[in-house]
Order: sequence, then C-alpha cells, then structure tokens
Amino acid sequence: MLTKFETKSARVKGISFHAKRPWVLASLHNGVIQLWDYRMCTLLEKFDEHDGPVRGICFHIQQPLFVSGGDDYKIKIWNYKQRRCLFTLLGHLDYIRTTFFHHEYPWILSVSDDQTIRIWNWQSRQCISVLTGHNHYVMCAQFHPTEDLLVSASLDQSVRVWDFSGLRKKSVAPGPSGLADHLRNPQATDLFGQADAVVKHVLEGHDRGVNWAAFHPTLPLIVSAADDRQVKLWRMNDAKAWEVDTCRGHYNNVSCALFHARHELILSNSEDKSIRVWDMTKRICMYTFRREHERYWVLSAHPTLNLFAAGHDAGMILFKLQRERPAYAVHNNILFYIKDKQLRKLDMQANKDAPVMQIKGGSRHQPYSMSLNHAEFCVLVTWRIGDNCTYELYNAPREGTEVSGEPARGQAAAAVWVARNRFAALEKNNQLVIKNLKNEVSKKISTPNCDEIMYAGTGMLLLREPDCVQLLDVQQKRTIASVKVPKCRYAIWNSDMSLVALLSKHTVTICTKKLEQLCSITEGARVKSGAFDDSTPQPVFIYTTANHIKYCCKDGDFGIIRTLDVPVYVVKVLPSEGAAKVVCLDREARPKVLTIDPTEYRFKLALVTRQYDQVLHMVRTAKLVGQSIIAYLQEKGYPEVALHFVKDARTRLSLALQCGNIEVALEAAKSIDEPDAWDQLAKEALATGNHQIVEMCYQRTKNFDKLSFLYLITGNLEKLRKMMKIAEIRKDVSAQFQGSLLLGDVKERIRLLKNSGQLSLAYLTAINYKQTEEAELLKAAIEASGLPVPEANPNAEGLTPPLPVLRAQGNWPLLAVSKSFFEVAGTARAGAAGDTSAISAVADVEEPLEAGGAWGDDDVVLDKEEGEEGGEPQEDACDDGGWDVGDEDLELPEELAPIPADIDGGEDSSQYFVAPTRGVSLATGAKLKTAHDYVTTGQFEIAFRLLNEQVGIVNFEPYSETMLSMFSCGRVMFSALASLPPLQAHLHRNWKEASGKDLLPVITAKLNDLVGQLQQCYQLTTSGKFTDAIDRLQRIVRLVPLLLVDSKQELAEAQQLLTICREYLLGLQMETARKGMPKNTLDEQKRTCEMAAYFTHCKLQPVHQILTLRTALNMFFKLKNFRTAASFARRLLELGPRPEVAQQARKILQACEKTPTDEHQLLYDEHNPFNICGISYKPIYRGKPEEKCPLCGASFMPEHKGKLCPLCGVAEVGKDALGLRICPLQFQR
Repeated sequence: MLTKFETKSARVKGISFHAKRPWVLASLHNGVIQLWDYRMCTLLEKFDEHDGPVRGICFHIQQPLFVSGGDDYKIKIWNYKQRRCLFTLLGHLDYIRTTFFHHEYPWILSVSDDQTIRIWNWQSRQCISVLTGHNHYVMCAQFHPTEDLLVSASLDQSVRVWDFSGLRKKSVAPGPSGLADHLRNPQATDLFGQADAVVKHVLEGHDRGVNWAAFHPTLPLIVSAADDRQVKLWRMNDAKAWEVDTCRGHYNNVSCALFHARHELILSNSEDKSIRVWDMTKRICMYTFRREHERYWVLSAHPTLNLFAAGHDAGMILFKLQRERPAYAVHNNILFYIKDKQLRKLDMQANKDAPVMQIKGGSRHQPYSMSLNHAEFCVLVTWRIGDNCTYELYNAPREGTEVSGEPARGQAAAAVWVARNRFAALEKNNQLVIKNLKNEVSKKISTPNCDEIMYAGTGMLLLREPDCVQLLDVQQKRTIASVKVPKCRYAIWNSDMSLVALLSKHTVTICTKKLEQLCSITEGARVKSGAFDDSTPQPVFIYTTANHIKYCCKDGDFGIIRTLDVPVYVVKVLPSEGAAKVVCLDREARPKVLTIDPTEYRFKLALVTRQYDQVLHMVRTAKLVGQSIIAYLQEKGYPEVALHFVKDARTRLSLALQCGNIEVALEAAKSIDEPDAWDQLAKEALATGNHQIVEMCYQRTKNFDKLSFLYLITGNLEKLRKMMKIAEIRKDVSAQFQGSLLLGDVKERIRLLKNSGQLSLAYLTAINYKQTEEAELLKAAIEASGLPVPEANPNAEGLTPPLPVLRAQGNWPLLAVSKSFFEVAGTARAGAAGDTSAISAVADVEEPLEAGGAWGDDDVVLDKEEGEEGGEPQEDACDDGGWDVGDEDLELPEELAPIPADIDGGEDSSQYFVAPTRGVSLATGAKLKTAHDYVTTGQFEIAFRLLNEQVGIVNFEPYSETMLSMFSCGRVMFSALASLPPLQAHLHRNWKEASGKDLLPVITAKLNDLVGQLQQCYQLTTSGKFTDAIDRLQRIVRLVPLLLVDSKQELAEAQQLLTICREYLLGLQMETARKGMPKNTLDEQKRTCEMAAYFTHCKLQPVHQILTLRTALNMFFKLKNFRTAASFARRLLELGPRPEVAQQARKILQACEKTPTDEHQLLYDEHNPFNICGISYKPIYRGKPEEKCPLCGASFMPEHKGKLCPLCGVAEVGKDALGLRICPLQFQR
C-alpha cells in the first residue's frame, strides 16, 4: 500500500473522486463537505449547509455538479464552479445513507433509513420513483455501470437487485420495442401499467445487516459487506443469482467493499481498523493495512486511475495498492522496458518495438527496477513485495539466439551493475556485496546507513542515506564525495556522465560528477522522472511532475514546458531543429513520444552563454511570450531584449526606463498619455540630463512649478519669462510673483504688489531697488488711502538673482558608447542605419498627410514645444576666472619678465614673502594646432584668428557661450585643503601615451553630437517649426570649425554635415521669407511661385523634398502654369510618396497633360543648372559670376561680397580662406 495523500478532519462518512480533475470530495460527520486537490495536497473549498452528518456524496461525471445527502433528510445539489448549493430535494423521512448520480441519465439514486430507495430527476427536480421492499434501514444502493439495474443493501440482512428498465422507458427513452409498440397502437392502454422498477434478485446469506453492496465494473458479480464480519461474493445471470464464496478475516463490522477495476482483487474495510485486500479467485486475504485507533467507514475507487480512498474516524487516506512506475533502462537510442512480464526493446530513432525475452519471477507483481549491462547483454531485475526483496539475473538473448537456462536469483533490496562483469547488491543487513556474472560474491563492503544504491558509472556507486547521497569508489571501498539531499529516490546522469540529477519526492538537485551541488529546485507536486537534453550548449534537465513537463538549467533557471493529463516517465530527450521530442513510458508501460517546445530554455541558455545571434533569431521567429520570460529578462539584466516581446505600452515604458532607452519610453508614454507615465519618464530623463524630454513631460502634465524650476536651472531665461506670462493668463499671481523674483524683474514685482492691494510692500520694494519715480507715486497712493507710509530700512539690500553662466543649456553630453548587440540588430531590422555617424540617414519620421497646416506654421505655443536643445556638449561653467588665462601674453611668458615682490625697494624688504615665479601651464605650452584645442585651453584670441583665417569668421558674438562651455568642459575643479579655494586642472586626451608639452586637451566637441542634433532638426522641419530648425542648424554650422576629428572619413562627414545644413538653411530661410511676402498683385504671386520652385532644388531628405514638391505643385497649378506643374508632379511621383498623395499627384498630372502650357513667364528654368543666392533668393546659373561663404559654402551674387553670410551668421561672403582645418592629418606635410 503506497499512501499518496492523507487528511486530518472529523470522521469521513462519504468519499467521491472527480472523473477528470485531481479532486476528491469528503463528507464529514460534522456536516461539512471538503473538496481536496490530492495532487497538490491542498484544501480547495468547504461546503457547510447540512445540519448533521453527511453520509452520501457523489461527483457528476460530466457536469460541474455534486450531490450530497445528510441526516437532516435533505439531498442537496451543488455547483462547485459557483461554489453554492443550487437546490434541495425533499422527500425522505429519515437519515439519508448514500447518494449517487447515474452515469448517463439525469438521475440521482438515494437510500434512507425510512426503508425506501428513491430515484430523482435532478433536471426537473422531482422524485420519479420510490422503490419499497426492504423492511429495515437501507444502507446503500448503486447503479449498474452499463445495464438498467441497481443493487441495494439493507439491515434486513438482504441484498436486492432491481430492474428499472420500465422507468427508463417511461421517463428517458422508450427504446426500440417500446416506441414501436406505442406508435403502432397509440389508442391501446395498459390496464395494469408497467412497474417503474421490479426486484430481479434477492440475495440472502448474511447473518446480520448488510452495510454495502457493489457491482463489478465488467463481470456479472456483486460484492457485499455486512455486520456479520464477512465479505460475500455473488454471481448473477438473467434468471438467478447465487453466492460464490465468502471472505472471512475481519473481526468487526465490515463497512464497505468494492472490486478492483484492473485486477482480480476485492478491497474491504471495517470497524476493526483495517483495510484488507482479497484475491478474488482464491478468496484469501493477500494484504492487511491497519491503523492504530481509527475505524474505517467508507471506501471509494477512482473511475479511471489506480487510486483508492478510505475514510476513517480522523480523516481520509488516499493510496495505491502497488507501484505503477515501469522498470526500464536506456542505452544510446535503445529503450529496454518490462511490460506484462516481458522484456521489450524500443529503437527510439526508428520507432521499432520488439520483444526480447520473458521475465519469470515476481508472480503477479510488477518489477521494482532493472539495470542493463549492455556489454554482456545481461539484465538485473529487482522486485520489492512487502518486506521480501529479490533480484534475478538474466542473460538476454542477442538477435537470432535463444534464451538459455534459468535466471540466477538472490535476496537483495537493490542490484546495480558497477562494471562489465560485476554488479552490486544491497542485502538486508545493509551490507553491500559485489558479485560476478555467475552470481558469486567477490567482495563485501559495509555500508551501515545505506538503504538504496544507484548507478554512478564504472566502478562507482551512489549510496542513499537518510539525509544525504554519497559517492562510493567500489575498488577503494571508500566514500569520495557527499551531497546533502534528503530521501533521494532516483539518480539520472547525462550522456557524458558529467552531471547527475538527484530526484527526491518534491526536489530536483543537479550536481557535478563529484557531487558538487549546482542548483536545487523544490516542487509543489511530486517529481516523477527526468532525462537530460544534451543537444544544448549546456545540458538541460527535462523532468516530469504529476501534472507538468518542466526544465531545469544547471544555473538554477527552471520553468514549465507543457502540462500533462496523466503522469508519464521520461526516458530520453530526442533533439531536433525546431521542437524536441520526449520519449516516455506511461503507467501501463506503453511507449509514447511527446513533442515539446524547447525554445524557452534554449533562449535562456543562449543568453547565459552569450550566443546573441541565436537569441536574436529566437526573438524574431519563436513565440516567446508571457510575464515569466519578461520578468526573467529583467532579473538577468536584459530589459532591452524584453522590449522585443512586449506590446503593452505600460510594460514597454517600465522596461525602456529600466534600460535607459528614453526614445522607446517616450513612444510608450505618448501612447499611454497619462500623468503617471509622463512623471516616470520625466524623472528618468532628468537623471540623464535630457532637458528636452523633461520639458515636454512637464508641459503634458501642466506641471508649471517644475517647468519654471527646470528653466531656471538650465538658464533658459526667455522661457522663464514665457512661464511668467502663462501664470498671468492663468491668473496665478503667486507663480507670477515667483517668476519675477527668479528673473530679477523689479518693475513686475512692484506692479503685481500694487495690483494685489499690497501698496506698502510695493512702496518698500520700489525704495529698496531705487525705483524713485514709482516710489513717489506709491507714497502718494498710500497717503491718499489714509495709511501710514512705512519707513525704509537704510541697511536693506536688493535681492538680485545671479545671471546664468550658460544660457538655454542643452541636454547633458552623453558618453559615446557602442550599442548593444540587440539594439544594433533592432535598429537594422527597423531599417535605420546602425552607424551613428551616418549623417545622411533619413530622419525617423513619417511623411505628413497634408503639405499645408502644421508644415510651415511657425507660431510657437509653449504647451506644444519640445524645448530647445543646445548644439554643443556643455557642462556647468566654472567660476569667474574663465577669461584670465586667455588674457595672458602667450608670446612673452612671465618667467622672462618676473615682477619682484619688493616693489618699493625699501630696507624692510626681507619682511615680505617672495612668491615663486609662475610657471607655464601645460595647457598653454602644448603644441596645439586646431581651433578646438585653443578654445578648450582658453586661448580665445588665437582661436579667433585661426577661425578667421580658415573659414572667414568675422562675427564671434554667437560663439561666446559655446566657447565658454568648451573651456569649462576642458577643466576640472578639485579641492586641495579645506581652507583654500578649489584648484583647477586641465583634462587631457592623450594622457596615457604623452607628458609635458605633448599633452593635448580633452575633446569637448564631438561630431556624433552634431549628427544627433541634425536628426532633431529633421524632426523640427517635418513638424513645420522652421524658426527653431534654422536656429539649431546655424548652431551646428558654427560648431563644425570647433570640432576635432581623427580620420579623413570623419573629416569628410563633417564637410558633408556642412553641406546638408547649408541646403536646409537656404531652403528654410527662403520658405520663411516667401511666407512673409505679400500676395496681392500678380507679380507678387509670380515671385512667391518662383521661390517655391527654387525651394524644390534644395537638396533635402526625400520626406522633406516631397513636401516642397507638393507645395510648388499646388501653387503652379493654381497659377495655371500646367507644364511646370506637370514636371513637379513627375518628380513627386519618382520619390514614392504615400498612396493618397500619389493619387492626387496623378490626377493633377492628368489635368496638366491636357493643356501642357504655362500661362505666365517666370524666372525659373528647371533644365539649366543653377545655385540660389542666399540674400536675394534669385538663381545664379552655371557660368555666371558668384561669391561663396567660406564656412557654409552658400552662393551669393557678386554685389554681396563683404557682407555677413545670413545662412551661418558668422562668416564674411567672398573672403579668401584656407578652408576647414579640424583634423591633425591636415597639418602633416
């Protein structure tokens, strides 16, 4: 008897198994009905509505129902899904003993101490038949499994068999004869009627009251249990029924008896505190299972599984009569297993199953285990029958040979092969003996605490002790290693014997071959079996529990692969390209092949072993979903991989913030569009210094206080003034006053106080800040109001906020780090360029649907702005010594003309401290070549001169903030002593390989940063914010001469960057001017059309080129210049616009081709190549004289020579210059 589950409760009077789910109902003597999950060993639900003991209980075979009957004379029908009683059937007049559902009809069978048997229709909720005949309490009644019969047992010492076919014909289905007769003669009446149920057999033979009677599932047999301590077996046919035999052995009332569905056995339990198992053929007791103090009252069998339950005074016990695990062994791809006393082998690759030989021992019992010696083709088979443990040694026949002789036998609890010609047997006295192939003892080893031995390779054994497993070297007779695994049941090795999985009842422990524990997993359900998948980079253990197939990696990762309806025993994992196959044996020893999806554990292994190409392949092709895989990736530090799986915006936001991907987080926040999401994004963006995103988040959530503070700390005074105006519109006087304080706007403060009626405070503010005229007016107003004029404090000082060193500070400069494997692959898959320096990459924006509207609308609303971002990498500027270094005489260092400390030459000169002469700064004394290096070291004059000579810059005012920022980024401030001001030092880029005058300053302006800003300019252009785009493009152009690049490729990219910015600046400035022009007369309209046509010749990105062509197309079509409009339409279609735009362009093209003429003559020849003048916006055709801007390369008419270039705003048109010098390679000769 193998106990599977045990409960503690009040006396159990009724038990019922669910047909499909691992559930069992127990009805108790205290009126409670318990619903247990016996697989997970948990109480699922309690039902407590009966008053007094509940004796009858039964699950419906299909519906989510069960029925109960109690001592309160009530039958209750319950729905376990709804967890409530649906209705109550009343009719019995005494205790109800049993209740059963019919397996097919909507009937309930109940018996009672009122001496009646009742059949109820639970659908109509009515009693359809009352069976009378017993003259004492009826203790039990059950339906026959297939026929229209029922059996009842009563304390009148009789068992009755009833035929209820008449009731079935009347109420359920007439049957072939009944319906035919009825239709043939509908007028005929049955004078006497047909009885609902008639007694077919009365079985008398018990000397006392009968407590239970039950049919055999397939044979015409009945078993009964009675108070005369006997279990009787009856046989019946259509004519009669008779007693076959009596099973005697119980020495108190027998409570219950039933047949075993698969074996010729009878189970009975009794008030003598025992369960007995009887051989049905020999009528002898085979096993007796006793309890100490509890009497048994009820017995129940599972309808399909080999599982029984018995109720006693203190609860319930679930048990099996024998072990169901088949005995098997695996060698390579051959599975050897024992089924029906026959050794069979299965070729798992070819799927061929064939018998090998008969197994003789063990009588009717299943073998406990088997061990295969594949070299000698010998098999050890062990049996454990109660306390009797035996083994048999078979020489298995090879193909084409016969079985030779009888097997060798012996007494041992376990027998395992340890070598080609040796096996180990564990005898009863815990002594380990080594035997040869002739079953002769060759060695003995004492193992006092060992109760099980398991295979561990040639010459090695695993010894199981109560709380550990030990590795024994058989030759040396000593223990090599040990691991603490309590009550280990099985040991499973991988193919190369490097790993072993030790299985306990609820734990899986994976160890190395030296028993070093790698991981341990605890399961809620019982662990059944397992096998290693050796096809992966690291072996993965695939194991089964009672209801799942799971996996376990050696690093401790585990998960569910699939669910199981019934337990199976894994013998081998066969890998394949896609799904893997698991070869199993079920409890009937039938081989099965289950397909499993190994993607999840292969994915985790690929991550662990850093095989990122496989990870990416699985991400794209496999269906990896679920919160578990996302949580795993988060836990292991791969949130960027988890982003590939997640579609939910909230989860994407969380993951993107975790891996610092602000762009993805912004998309997710936009789709969620809730204050909480914007707050999370703002917090993360602020931590990374992305002020632009922070500003947008605060605008979306209308968090004006934080927005004002953001503008204050980033030095954006212009937008801080806008916030003050917004506060005025919102009528938020407090915020308005705070804004004026932060801006130092005294007049605004006075005005606010005055308007708020705070005349005294306004007067004091005006006096303290020397606003005399305003103070006089306020004084007069106070006196007119009859209020006392407050006296000003003569020592009062006005509060003036310090001016920001860096105004409109941009995003913090970020380190240029290489993208992760997954980010690069994700970018490539999205179609974007993986190289961050690819300047010509198309902006990651979509073509707008409408050319007008937002495109070209320069009205800026603060709530819709995305903030301004500075074009150069900046840090906080240092203190006020910033410009002193630049004022030093670089040609004449101070050491050539030292100033003595004794200036007066007095006699007391020795009293003065003579400072040492100041040395030359390494920064200023280095061999510098580029403007970047001179700016970073603070030598601005030389930088100005270089910029003028190289790219013709004459207007240096826009450079003040940029250069100051670069200078501050090139220095570091640190404290030496607490009493001294901080010291400063210059940072160097070549500090590893150089020293002294060869040290060069750190790079403070990078090409990649400008490329990123260009992408933002693309976005601004697409959204029609031309003013902001022009401002940023000019910043990029001005910063290019201050770059420092290392290679000719980067130099070419910087020159390409200048070209792109020039084209955009020219086009956007021209478009802005065109929009501001009047369009009243025909000449004015012709001029605007000319400028729109010129705009289409600016070399812009395709998405923007489409917009320029759409604008020009519409304008020329309205002007009736159809020939030119048709040309624009063709150019537009070549760029592949959106389908709706293409359709409209084709319609216009068709209309233009009908009349291919131009009504007006314009100054525009598309076939003659030209450049556009950056001031007059007129074409300069090829061959005509023109002047160039030495910085941006823009073209101008000759008359504009000497003017300031309006595109870049800093260079002189037509000035002779050397050209861009930003690479050290350009200075080599």
